Amino acid sequence: MLPHLGAAFTLARYLLRDAADAEDAVQEAYLQALRHFGGFRGENARAWLLTIVRRACYSWSDRENRHDHARDPDLVDELAGDADDPETAVVRGELQEQLARAVDGLPLPFREVVVLREIQELSYQEIAAVIGAPVGTVMSRLARARRRLQRVLAAQGMGGTHGL
Repeated sequence: MLPHLGAAFTLARYLLRDAADAEDAVQEAYLQALRHFGGFRGENARAWLLTIVRRACYSWSDRENRHDHARDPDLVDELAGDADDPETAVVRGELQEQLARAVDGLPLPFREVVVLREIQELSYQEIAAVIGAPVGTVMSRLARARRRLQRVLAAQGMGGTHGL
């Protein structure tokens, strides 16, 4: 499960909107995964772990009653890619920040499917397994989330979402 630590932490940060809470939730998820490893059937370790992380985040959020955290500025640094020159890096960073804020503004059910599909690159079937919903629900939520993102980004003058 250790190779999936980055994916687990990224999902937790987007769901909880707080790096410290995400660290705690991921630690809790890994402890649960360890306790329940006997139930793992060897199918898809990443999806299995992300399911546990998702549940841990929901439990953590309910327990801590923290649904509206400030956005973690470290996410922008993590999302920024290599640039050819400083100007391109600045523009890319601004676009990444706008996109991250737009994703962060989505309601939780939409935010989680966007993160799982676009950032974690899970298939629709894997997302369905993680969130415990039919594939049709995943596709519907993803389509609705993408439309919301497009509206928000268009209003900000950002245009297309390059992959969303």
